[in-house]
Amino acid sequence: VKPMTPRCTVPKAVPVGKSASLHCHENEGFPKSTYSWYRNSEPLSPDPKSSAKPHNSSYTLNPATGTLVFHAVHKGDTGRYSCIATNDAGFAKCEEQEMEV
Repeated sequence: VKPMTPRCTVPKAVPVGKSASLHCHENEGFPKSTYSWYRNSEPLSPDPKSSAKPHNSSYTLNPATGTLVFHAVHKGDTGRYSCIATNDAGFAKCEEQEMEV
């Protein structure tokens, strides 16, 4: 079963240096969906340290739960965030939401 449009929760504004949690979830898809996050249409690597692009952000992305946690946000984390739920039957994307730092 193809995933439904996931529910995304993105904080509107986060003070510099604070942590921020972004959530993405849908429960119609079978098999269970895995989740990927995008900032300004650029995919966020599940492992920020292995990313080819230098990115000094510290975050944890859990593809199984759809949770993206920034440990200490900085100005560069400002942007439009969206999430895609994917399984064998297809994928679905939530609306982009702005997070300001």
